[in-house]
Amino acid sequence: MKGVAAVLTLYLHITALQVEAGDVCASGKFTSSGECCSLCPAGTGVASDCEQEDTKCQPCQEGVTFSDSEGLSGCQPCSQCPLGIPQLARCTITQDAHCDCGKGFYLWKQTNETNTFCASCTSCNQGEGVVRACGPAGDTVCQPCGPGTFSEDKSYSQACMPCSWCAEDKVEIRPCQAKSNTLCMDQDLHIFSRNGSQGPWAFPRRPIPSDEDGEKNRVATGSEAPDLGSQDHQGGNNILIYVSVLAAVVLGLLVYVGYKCWKSFQQKAALGKARAAELNYVVEGEKLHSDSGVFLDSHSLQENQLSKAGSKQDSKQDSRYINLPPHRQEEVEKLLGEGGSGSWRQLATVLGYEQERVDMFGRGEDPIHTLLTDWAQQDTSTLELLSTALSNIERHDVAKALSSPNQGITMV
Repeated sequence: MKGVAAVLTLYLHITALQVEAGDVCASGKFTSSGECCSLCPAGTGVASDCEQEDTKCQPCQEGVTFSDSEGLSGCQPCSQCPLGIPQLARCTITQDAHCDCGKGFYLWKQTNETNTFCASCTSCNQGEGVVRACGPAGDTVCQPCGPGTFSEDKSYSQACMPCSWCAEDKVEIRPCQAKSNTLCMDQDLHIFSRNGSQGPWAFPRRPIPSDEDGEKNRVATGSEAPDLGSQDHQGGNNILIYVSVLAAVVLGLLVYVGYKCWKSFQQKAALGKARAAELNYVVEGEKLHSDSGVFLDSHSLQENQLSKAGSKQDSKQDSRYINLPPHRQEEVEKLLGEGGSGSWRQLATVLGYEQERVDMFGRGEDPIHTLLTDWAQQDTSTLELLSTALSNIERHDVAKALSSPNQGITMV
C-alpha cells in the first residue's frame, strides 16, 4: 500500500514539473510510465491505443477513409453523395468528399457511416454570428457576438457586424448590444441636453447670470433692461410644441395598430365565409347524387369551387402546403407512409427538425400527419421547399404527386 502511494506521489510530482516547465501534454493522456501519449496527425488514424506503450498510428486509405485533424481516433469512412447530387471534391486521406446539396442545404451523415442525405442549414439566432457558413464543409457554425459587434437577424450566412458610432451632430441614446446596433438621435431636436451639476440628462434651463452680469442688469434701465418674461414664455411654447408632436406620434401609432387589427378581422371573416360556401357546395353535390343517381366527386367539387372563387386572384395565390386541398394532403401522407418510418424520419431531418422532436412525433398514432401539420404552420412551408426536400431523400413519387394538377368532376 505504501509502495502504491509512493508511485502516485512521484507521478504527481513529475506532472507538476512538466506543467511548470511549459511541457504540457497536448493529448491529455499518459502511458502507465508517465509519458505523454502522441496524437496521430491528419491523414492517419489510431491503430493501437495508448496504454502501456505510446500511440501507434496507421495511414488512412485513399478514397475509402480519411482523417482531417490530429487526434486519438481512427480513420473515418468517406461519405457517398446521395443519388442525383453532384460531387464537388473527392475524398482524400485528409478530407471527406464534398457534395453540392444546393443553397440552404448541407450534407448530413452519422459518425462511422457512409450513407448521407441533404439536410436544411441551421440559422444563427439574434446575437450570434456565423463562423463557418453552411455548405459543402458541413452545417452552420455559430458563436455569440463579442464586444463591439452585433447581429439583429437570424441567418445561416451573416457574421457579426461591427457596431456603429454616432456622428458629431447626433447623441447616443442606447449603446450597441449583441442583438441591436447603436441608437442615435439628432442634437437639433433639443428635447434633452447635458447639464453637469443637474444629473446626466435635464431639461434646458436659462443660464444663471454671473456677478458682473448682475451689476449690469442693476444699472440698466428703461429700454436697455432685458425682457426676461418673453424668454420664459418662449421656452414654455417650445415645451408645448414638443408635447404636441409626441402626442401626435402616439395617436398615429394607435391608429395604425387599430387599422391592422381591422384588416386581420376582415381577412378571417372572408376566410370563414369561403369555407362555409365550400361546405354548402359539397352538401349540394351529395344531394344531387342521392336524387338523380349521378355521382359527383366531393373532392373534385371542392377543388372546382375553390378554383372558381380564386380565378380573379390567381396572381396572389399562396403556394404554401397549408393551402393544398385536403385530399391532396392525404394522398401525399399515404404515399409517404408506404416508404416506412425511415422516409418520414428522413424528411423531418431535412426539414430541420431535431431528433428529439422526431421521436416525439413517432410516439403518436399518425406521425406523418402530425409532422406535416406542424411544419405547415411555419411561414416558409412552401410546396417548392417540400418538393425539394422529398427529392433529396429520393421520394420522387411523392414529389410528383405533390405537383400533379387538380382533377375535375367524375361522373358515373
